[in-house]
Amino acid sequence: MDLGIDLGTTHTVVASADRGNFPVMSFPDQDGDSHDHIPSLTALVDGELVHGFAAAEALSQGHPGIRSVKRALASPSVTFSTPVHIGETTLPIGELLASYLGHVAGQIRLNGIQGQLRAVIGVPAHAHTGQRFVTMEAFKAAGFAVLGMMNEPSAAGLEYSLRQSRTLNSRRTRVIIYDLGGGTFDASLVDLSGTTGEVIDSVGLNDLGGDDFDQVLAGLVAGRVNGPLPGQDALLEVCRLAKEGVRPQSRNVLVDLPDQTVRIPVADFETACQPLVDRSLAVMEPLSRLLQCDPAASDIAGIDMVGGGTALPLVSRRIRSLFGRRVHRSPSPTGSTAIGLAIAADPTSPHSVRDRLSRGFGVFRETNWGQQVAFDVLADQSLRLDSPVTITRRYRSRHNVGVYRFVEFSRTDADGTPRGDLTPFAQIVVPLDAALQDAAGRAVDASQVRAVENGHQVQESYIIDPSGMVSATITDIDTGWAVTTTMGRDRPVVSN
Repeated sequence: MDLGIDLGTTHTVVASADRGNFPVMSFPDQDGDSHDHIPSLTALVDGELVHGFAAAEALSQGHPGIRSVKRALASPSVTFSTPVHIGETTLPIGELLASYLGHVAGQIRLNGIQGQLRAVIGVPAHAHTGQRFVTMEAFKAAGFAVLGMMNEPSAAGLEYSLRQSRTLNSRRTRVIIYDLGGGTFDASLVDLSGTTGEVIDSVGLNDLGGDDFDQVLAGLVAGRVNGPLPGQDALLEVCRLAKEGVRPQSRNVLVDLPDQTVRIPVADFETACQPLVDRSLAVMEPLSRLLQCDPAASDIAGIDMVGGGTALPLVSRRIRSLFGRRVHRSPSPTGSTAIGLAIAADPTSPHSVRDRLSRGFGVFRETNWGQQVAFDVLADQSLRLDSPVTITRRYRSRHNVGVYRFVEFSRTDADGTPRGDLTPFAQIVVPLDAALQDAAGRAVDASQVRAVENGHQVQESYIIDPSGMVSATITDIDTGWAVTTTMGRDRPVVSN
């Protein structure tokens, strides 16, 4: 079965490819009621991990648990073995995620799905290589055959091209996807002319989403309650449920605590959340300014609002106040990404979107005999991800040890200097001296760097795959000694 799986911060949504249709699957909760998602929750009950709806019930009863593990994946230092804590238990984040995804696979089987589970999986557009690597490895460990990895707003663009094609014409072919999920915000400009689309540009924030609105509501509740409150996880969970119950006509947000119901005026909640919405608008400005030109001359069909965060009336109202009738809210805002991923998984579908590298990649290097530092851009957001791309550089080293400090970046200045959102990718210290390479078990570090007159020939090779993951290999051509790293792996791989 070919699937699209949107591993969300709050909910996980699964859609299947079924003879040109892409239905969202339903899953039962503890009471047998059906939902179009599985809660992205894990709890610890009597020393055992439970997931999904069972975890939600356990959290409400005070058991230790973890919400929003996807937020932890956004850490620049994440690897498969990065520890996470649930109560007194510590386990690697990759194993935790694989355990949760194993539960998802079991729930999919309850829908009568037989055979291998093949899936295109989604990640935030601005997910760094480590997050992509750990996510993909966890899906594989859970038994999924991963057909591909796609940026979430790009997948939502696929769903738009299928369901909202009436808004597109020969003159207006571009759509801005405004994707506010549980833990991340992305916005992508997608050209959807014909059945083959293309991502033009993407912006985003890895620390803005529905979780932040929950935190705001929890703070308002804490300020109005005299006496003990539930544990933080339980409080955030009831705040999330209360937030999702807000409708355009609601006057109060009703937060159900064990001993009372707290009423927060919607006006107070929206005032407190306004800075969060404004953050999303500020970061998407490079795209949204295209909407503010003469409508008669614009090729922008509009903004497509997807993600659970857009259900909050404040968000929809604010976007519509700025951009008017050209704002469209997906008929399935929480399922649009999964549907788009299922379209990508369907080998018979004529619809496709070509992604671009959403985060640039480069290396800091020493110049002028170690007295200065320069930055080389190896790939930027103009790079299309139709197929694997290999970048190779060769030179003669000037030092006995090479120190490579790789980063991913969102933007650069005109002179190529990275600015703003920088994510350390990896640091590799490479011995370029046969004696250092032969010293078994001996650590080499930057303190051993010495200038040499006639150093070894060095080759740098970078492979960027269609999912946006980058691996780097540094080879001493004279000796054959090489080291390879992919952000998210626990340690580089050495060969000689």
